[in-house]
Amino acid sequence: MVRKAVASTISNGGYLQGSVNTRLSSLGGKEPPGQEKVVLKRKISLLRGISIIIGTIIGAGIFISPKGVLQNTGSVGLSLVVWTVCGVLSLFGALSYAELGTTIRKSGGHYTYILEVFGPLPAFVRVWVELLIIRPAATAVISLAFGRYILEPFFIQCEIPELAVKLITAVGITVVMVLNGMSVSWSARIQIFLTFCKLTAILIIIVPGVMQLIKGQTQHFKDAFSGRDASIMGLPLAFYYGMYAYAGWFYLNFVTEEVENPEKTIPLAICISMAVVTIGYVLTNVAYFTTISAEELLLSEAVAVTFSERLLGNFSVAVPIFVALSCFGSMNGGVFAVSRLFYVASREGHLPEILSMIHIRKHTPLPAVIVLHSLTMVMLFSGDLYSLLNFLSFARWLFIGLAVAGLIYLRYKRPDMHRPFKVPLFIPALFSFTCLFMVALSLYSDPFSTGIGFIITLTGVPAYYLFIIWDKKPRWFRRMSVLPWDC
Repeated sequence: MVRKAVASTISNGGYLQGSVNTRLSSLGGKEPPGQEKVVLKRKISLLRGISIIIGTIIGAGIFISPKGVLQNTGSVGLSLVVWTVCGVLSLFGALSYAELGTTIRKSGGHYTYILEVFGPLPAFVRVWVELLIIRPAATAVISLAFGRYILEPFFIQCEIPELAVKLITAVGITVVMVLNGMSVSWSARIQIFLTFCKLTAILIIIVPGVMQLIKGQTQHFKDAFSGRDASIMGLPLAFYYGMYAYAGWFYLNFVTEEVENPEKTIPLAICISMAVVTIGYVLTNVAYFTTISAEELLLSEAVAVTFSERLLGNFSVAVPIFVALSCFGSMNGGVFAVSRLFYVASREGHLPEILSMIHIRKHTPLPAVIVLHSLTMVMLFSGDLYSLLNFLSFARWLFIGLAVAGLIYLRYKRPDMHRPFKVPLFIPALFSFTCLFMVALSLYSDPFSTGIGFIITLTGVPAYYLFIIWDKKPRWFRRMSVLPWDC
């Protein structure tokens, strides 16, 4: 059963269990005398909120994934349409999450909304997949991009050794985890700086691209929709690549309890961030095609580097550095947000109790950060992480679609809920339908990868009954359990 967490002191330690602002907490009374409740502080302002969203969205995706979108659309024109549509869909999803975040004012994002609407089993499956595969794999992949790009200026004439990439990646991951475990303020301040680095990296591409357009370099836009016809097999994968590049708009909802004045800050931060990112992404892709043909783009392993080498001359060496800083910002923003998801899931009794503890002085969920660091390191040295992301794209968009569908359910089931921010109903309806339709089509277009993602997701169901529902576990089973749930 779901446990009720209680604020309690851990003897001879530096942690207190976090306060519980959930449905269970309404049953509780006052804190015991002399025992101070320790909570995550509200330190995220509008600027920090914008920096978290933009800083997490803009990573390696926009510098690498245009190849995947073009490959699955078949033409320059349709690829630009897909980038634009993905931006609009992401904005719709972000606006829906703005309503959910200001209505259900708890950290945890997808997990919290699914728990409130659909109950503990789907919520546990969501956090199970996020903990074991999605977040460690996603962090490891973006970290590998960081490691490769940070070493690029030192290996201009030769191939970068894979061991060197993984070692520098491990250092980068560790630095990010230390930052998030030691200080909320410093993590947020660094995220603001890295967000400006990300925007600088995009401007380095957009400005020369616009200058190329002014000079009349439009030959690659002639007959923009001619080329290989897009198929029903390819389009879902093109949208997967595009939506992956935009992924990150939901992370501010993971830290709702730390946002200053969330009723105003969350919607405003989301709208500003998505407008900036969508315009930036479309203009970046236009800039690529002013210099690189569709055929050349498909042959490139890193589009931004190819573009800069063609157009920027000696200054092109700065691009890998800015891309590496961009990746570091995504690592930092993702870890900052998702460690809070594990913290909230632990409060609800769906993860080991230690993950609900926060440091007394630093007010950070340090145990959750440490567990995430360990799992990410395992993923980093365990093989082909890109295929893991393809497997779990299925699960990510399935649960995001369900969470937004839950908004529609709440409108009809609980119409009297306080909603400081409210979106027109067609926005969540269109977004959730698109997510679920994209997931269904992907089962047809890539049955192997999405099928494995589906199977991994289903393993959360027996895990829920084994670890959460089954109360009378024998002592030998508790000792052998990989994850020490309190039963």
